[in-house]
Amino acid sequence: MTKKELLDRCARTGEERVLLARVLDKLEQAQGRGIPAHTPFLSPGEQAAVADLLAAWGNAKCIFWGGYSDAERSVCLFLPDWQEAEDALQDPEGPLAAAEAVFPLGAEPGHRDILGALMGLGLTREKLGDILLPEPDRCQVVLLRETLPILLSQWESAGRWHVSPRAIPLNELAPRPLQGRVLRDTVASPRLDAVLAAGFSLPRSKAAAYIAAGRVAVNHRECLKGDKLVEEGDVLTCRGLGKCILREMPGQSKKGRTMLVLERFS
Repeated sequence: MTKKELLDRCARTGEERVLLARVLDKLEQAQGRGIPAHTPFLSPGEQAAVADLLAAWGNAKCIFWGGYSDAERSVCLFLPDWQEAEDALQDPEGPLAAAEAVFPLGAEPGHRDILGALMGLGLTREKLGDILLPEPDRCQVVLLRETLPILLSQWESAGRWHVSPRAIPLNELAPRPLQGRVLRDTVASPRLDAVLAAGFSLPRSKAAAYIAAGRVAVNHRECLKGDKLVEEGDVLTCRGLGKCILREMPGQSKKGRTMLVLERFS
């Protein structure tokens, strides 16, 4: 399959086509020139699009990596034949770096304060990974290594608080575990509109309206089909409401309805 055919098959929008074309360029760099290559940071939706592309391409030697396990924003690392994944992740001069900033006692900066301050330095979103808040007065930022000198030399404040950032190794990142709420419900069938309604405690008609409005994604890919069947492990996201994961479908109730075990994150 040619590059154009791949893009025609996998890209859903013009913007996504540009992204996927850049991804293929990085893949060809790693395989054709035998040197490691990587994408910018990708959102979960972009990662899903890239994963679909690589599945269609076949046998790409790559890993998604955001600096720690289960990172939300990740780069896609393309590995040449001579490099193993473990070596790439442990490389102290790899493409990702991290910084930490401590705020004055009593300060409680939010994610938006920190992101706004960093983008004010000229750091675009694709150069920044996850922003972690392990404690109310401490934040950690994952970023492309090439941008670390800018952050360390120019980042002086976030919101109304002064900061003094320092570089830290990736193994010192301290993400907070997500706190989800387990929900149990039954549906006539595991259609997207029914499962979404159960996961977010909505009337089914409202869940269907959210889907039709393009606010809902399954595994980070927009889905406009309310009758799509959802499977165990699928991640449902709805803009403005959060996300829920279908953890289990244990079987049928006595009334013949499908039982669901969901975990909701706001």
